[in-house]
Amino acid sequence: MTRPLRFGVVAPLITDLPTWLARVRRIDDSGYSTLLMPDFPLLQPAPSPTLATAAALTDLRVGTWVCASPLRPAWLTAWEAHSLSQLTDGRFELGIGTGRPGINDELRDKGMPAVPPNERLARIRDTVRRLRDFDGPDRHTPVAMAVRGPKARALATEVADTVTFVQAPDESRAEVTRLAREMLAVRDVELANAVAVIGDRVAPYMAPPDTHTAAARGADSLVTLPEDPGAAAEEIQRRREEIGFSYFVIGADFADTFAPVVSQLAGQ
Repeated sequence: MTRPLRFGVVAPLITDLPTWLARVRRIDDSGYSTLLMPDFPLLQPAPSPTLATAAALTDLRVGTWVCASPLRPAWLTAWEAHSLSQLTDGRFELGIGTGRPGINDELRDKGMPAVPPNERLARIRDTVRRLRDFDGPDRHTPVAMAVRGPKARALATEVADTVTFVQAPDESRAEVTRLAREMLAVRDVELANAVAVIGDRVAPYMAPPDTHTAAARGADSLVTLPEDPGAAAEEIQRRREEIGFSYFVIGADFADTFAPVVSQLAGQ
């Protein structure tokens, strides 16, 4: 079954509050479905209150992109996710993953113990289980997982509503296409394509600032889209038809210039 296209924006609060709120309102007015926050402690306000503020001021869905499972106890992440689902009347999506590269160094800097990879996955499973307990029979808070290895993909196939594949900026399309088709052959999940590069610009918090954009385009990487709106729209349609992606996530710096593509394609 072909899913409708939808579009999300990763919009950390790294400016003054009025500037960020104005951006959030423009995102809402431009047809995007979801406002997303990364999980970078101390570099921005905490995701939960920030997303609750955005949801109170707009009709947008809100979500984390993505929570690092080692940073919080599973019960706390689940409680916050359920609370946001309640406070937004079902407009919250919990994005969760095992943590970005260097997460153990970050944990040590915060006085927390390092967490082995298998335990990080176990914490995701526990978080989703506790979230389902909090939700009860009358609520289902959607879960998005960022995955790569076979164990993470297997867990996502079991518990996630949405899946995005962690990929290097210069990784070829063929490998990610293989992963997507394997997952869809097992279960009909929503596949999300995180686009960190549009043209020659790199989205903050979605890829390293020194990302080689020409190399990414040369590899036909799925983290890139053309800057021309018409070409971008054609490529998005191609990725849905050939691979199965229906949810496209971009950086906030692209939101205004990408709005014509969203206006054309959202909901198709």
